[in-house]
Amino acid sequence: MYRFSIGDEDWIIIFSPHLSLEQKEKEEIIRSIAIMGLQWAAFSHGESCVIFQELVGAIVVRIEKVPSLILTVSAVVQRDRWYISENNKVEPFDNDNFLEGS
Repeated sequence: MYRFSIGDEDWIIIFSPHLSLEQKEKEEIIRSIAIMGLQWAAFSHGESCVIFQELVGAIVVRIEKVPSLILTVSAVVQRDRWYISENNKVEPFDNDNFLEGS
């Protein structure tokens, strides 16, 4: 469990127990979450969002506001496991240039 503050609000970041992440990956996820700062206040209780992070991949975060302000990292999907469904077929997502252009 990790804590950070946004203005006068204290937020908690937790990782789902089924996730097996290296410390460096956790640090990158925490950094990405903290960078969003005030944007977290715009989410409603129970919503989820996805952060695409270059080192880790797609990070799924669930927002809880009742009874506490908690961000739960519920899944991490490495870039080589992204797929796209188009034209009645599912293929690996061509993500070679996806994050590099941002």
